[in-house]
Amino acid sequence: MMEKGDIIEILEKWNFWKKDRDTGVERQITGKIYNALKYNKIITITGVRRCGKSYILRQLVRNIIEKEAAKENTLIVNFEEPMFEETDLKTLLRIYESYMEIINTGKKPDLFLDEIQEVDRWEKFVRSLNEKKEAGIVITGSSSKLMSAELSTILTGRQLTFEIFPLSFGEFLVFKKLKIRSTKDVYLNAAKIKKYVWEYIEHGGFPEIVLIEDKEIKSKIVLEYYNTILNRDIIHRYNIRSIEKIKKLAKYYVSNMSSLITYRKLEEFLKIPTETISRFSEHLVTAKLVFFVDRFSFSLKEQERSPRKVYCIDNGFFTSIGFRFMENRGKLIENMVAVELKRRQASNPALEIYYWHDYQQREVDFVVKEGKRIGQLLQVCYNPGEFKTKERELKALVKGGEELKCDDLVVITWDYEAEEKFKDKKVRFLPLWKWLLS
Repeated sequence: MMEKGDIIEILEKWNFWKKDRDTGVERQITGKIYNALKYNKIITITGVRRCGKSYILRQLVRNIIEKEAAKENTLIVNFEEPMFEETDLKTLLRIYESYMEIINTGKKPDLFLDEIQEVDRWEKFVRSLNEKKEAGIVITGSSSKLMSAELSTILTGRQLTFEIFPLSFGEFLVFKKLKIRSTKDVYLNAAKIKKYVWEYIEHGGFPEIVLIEDKEIKSKIVLEYYNTILNRDIIHRYNIRSIEKIKKLAKYYVSNMSSLITYRKLEEFLKIPTETISRFSEHLVTAKLVFFVDRFSFSLKEQERSPRKVYCIDNGFFTSIGFRFMENRGKLIENMVAVELKRRQASNPALEIYYWHDYQQREVDFVVKEGKRIGQLLQVCYNPGEFKTKERELKALVKGGEELKCDDLVVITWDYEAEEKFKDKKVRFLPLWKWLLS
């Protein structure tokens, strides 16, 4: 068993007790999480690996210290620290006791437990502290052990969950030291914003990647992220033996993002049984590598029978695997819109996202539903300048609007902006960069 002094020596490397730590560029969600600390809930921060959860923890600690002047009353434990490898409940209690005895000033502490899924039976520890109101608790993790349905049962009524994504475009611009505070700033910086949106579309929004200039290094690091998610958060976590099969499925999804898929057709193409595809797909979704969007239908049965559209959590995965950017601009832009809608959905649980398709093969990329109301239909069209393309997209959009009784019809383009009438319906054309900043 580790001595208490040795534990404190390890913890000191991660905490603010003696000196400040790098907190990076503050994320938009940090303030929301800080405000939630007062509700005596277990704050759960989830998200794809490397999206910035650890930095957000440090930002929260810094905010507490700045507003409450209590360095010694905060504790960060990173369970990917090699010295805490194979930590169990007994060791976790030992860490907490060591901190309370040697560092804490006698006041209620705030605990920040990073990658908590590495600790067996951790939920008993945090639930006990929360029930006794002994400490504020924030936990993060990347795997199924933190995101599973069982967690909701274990922590029923005790948790508030925040999902973290790679950077939004607004955050991307802040990382690039371009602050947009008003509509005036948007117009004054339009040229810079357009230049940056290319980079954002091609390389995605992982914080570390945004700060690197070298394109080749960006791609190599994103590929490492991709392999780590597959190996650690899926293959190792679920003890998968058919490694080549799940790698083949993951690569298919990422390389075919923004496409319609069915398990039956995948079975024929990939030569993998439908049941295996279904199980592996759940793992890929749980690890936040991909997500699916269902077809909108008033019939639940029809909705379940229809193909789904697959999207990837970050465009960088697509380009790092080796696909050409210029040849796939439409696909990349649609994926980026899907991720942004998913991000907005995370902060507004009433929001639902679908696509629309009719028997004449007309399709609307996104149906945005809020509560019982269809709020908006979004079509993504890189270049609506070509007449046939524009007419096809508008016909589908207007038909979808009529069927779903929605008048807010928007086409997201690369750079075309206008308001036009089509078959007596008003349609707004918005450049992607303006929509992302809206």
